[in-house]
Formats: sequence, C-alpha cells, structure tokens
Amino acid sequence: MRSISTFTKVLDATSEWSGKIFAWTIVPLTLLVTYEVISRRVFNAPHIWSFEIIVMLYGFHFTMVAAYTLYHKRHVNIDVILNRFPPKAKTVIEILGYLLFFFIFTSAILIFGFHFAKISWLTHEASETTFGPPLYPIKTVVPVVAFLLILQGISDFTKKLVFLIKGVEL
Repeated sequence: MRSISTFTKVLDATSEWSGKIFAWTIVPLTLLVTYEVISRRVFNAPHIWSFEIIVMLYGFHFTMVAAYTLYHKRHVNIDVILNRFPPKAKTVIEILGYLLFFFIFTSAILIFGFHFAKISWLTHEASETTFGPPLYPIKTVVPVVAFLLILQGISDFTKKLVFLIKGVEL
C-alpha cells in the first residue's frame, strides 16, 4: 500500500509542478495583450505578429495546465448526478468513465498528436499568414499535454481503485 501511495504522490507532484510552472505563462500573455492593445488603440500601430503569438501563447497556457486542473478536480464534472450515489457506486462510475472514455481519448490524442507534431517538425511547418511563425513548437504541446493528462489519470484511477477495493482514500 505504501508503494502505491508513493506512486500516486509522484504523479500528483508532477501535475502540481507542471501546473505551477506553466501557469506563469499568463504573465507574458497579459503583457503582450496589453502591449498590443496600447499599440493599436493609443498609437494606431498594430503589429502583424501579435494575434498569432497571443493565440499560440494562450493555447499553450490553457492546455499545459490541464493535468494540474485534473489533479485539483476543477474540470467539468456531472456532480448533480454523481452526488446522488453512495461513495462506492460513485467510484465505480468514475472508474468506468476513466476506462471507457478518459484513457481511450487521451491515448488517441497522445498517439495522433505525436504523429501530428512529428510531421510538423519534419516539414518545418509554418503558418501561412504574412507573419508565418513556425507551428511545430506549438503542435508539440498536444502530445506533451496528453502525456501529462494520462499520468494524472493513472494517479486518479489508482486512487479510485484502492478506495473501491480497500475502502481507503489515498
């Protein structure tokens, strides 16, 4: 039991660490948006690169904290329905949800996202806009996020399984 607890704590710490690190991307994003708004509205001098960089940075920020959000149970959940069940029944439903939906979906994102990013790196894919930034770094985020989500999902799934079998919360 101690090794299972240690295992889940390591996975949880990975999500906690990555979330706290990547949450800071909101600072350059906010500064960049503020700079562009002032530049556009006050000086009437918009920048050709700003929109794409802002969208990429927001996408990076939003996705890279997904495992952290899952760890802290802040994703959308159907609590109205689940809270009507006793704890063990609720746990069975959650375990089935992980097996039937979560792991299949995130594994598909990991596999296809890796392929998607690999092709982008091999072709040095760039945006077709006038600014034309490289797209392969942001496309690499897809499999990284899927991997982090799978790690946190394994932790949550393990905790739910232990609760179902032993009646103990980790």
